[in-house]
Amino acid sequence: EVPLVESGGGLVQPGGSLRLSCAASGFTVGNYDMSWVRQAPEKGPEWVSTINSGGYSTYYADSVKGRFTISKDNAKNTLYLQMNSLTPEDTAVYYCARGGSSSYSSYDYWGQGTQVTVSS
Repeated sequence: EVPLVESGGGLVQPGGSLRLSCAASGFTVGNYDMSWVRQAPEKGPEWVSTINSGGYSTYYADSVKGRFTISKDNAKNTLYLQMNSLTPEDTAVYYCARGGSSSYSSYDYWGQGTQVTVSS
C-alpha cells in the first residue's frame, strides 16, 4: 500500500489556479507535520510548504508566499496545496511528504509526485 498518493496536477495558463491533493494511508495526517516539495526540470528539489501536526501553523517558501495555501483535512486524511496566480516558474513535479523539518532529506514518506505545468 502506497502511503501517499498525489493528484490534481495538470496544465494551467499563467495566472491560473490548481489544487493538489495528497491522500494518506496507513497513518493519520493529523498526527504529523506534512510538507510539499517540488522539483523543476534540471533543478534540485525545493521545499515549498509545511503544515504542523495540529494544522494551526503553516510555513511557506518566499517564492510561493501569498499565492499558495497548505491545508489538511483530518477526516479525509488528506493534505492539500491550493496554488493561485501560477507562473511558468512554478512548473515542476510536486511531491507531498511526511515530515516538517527544514531538511526535506529527513522526510520519511514521499508520494509519487504530480506534474504541474504552467504555460500559455
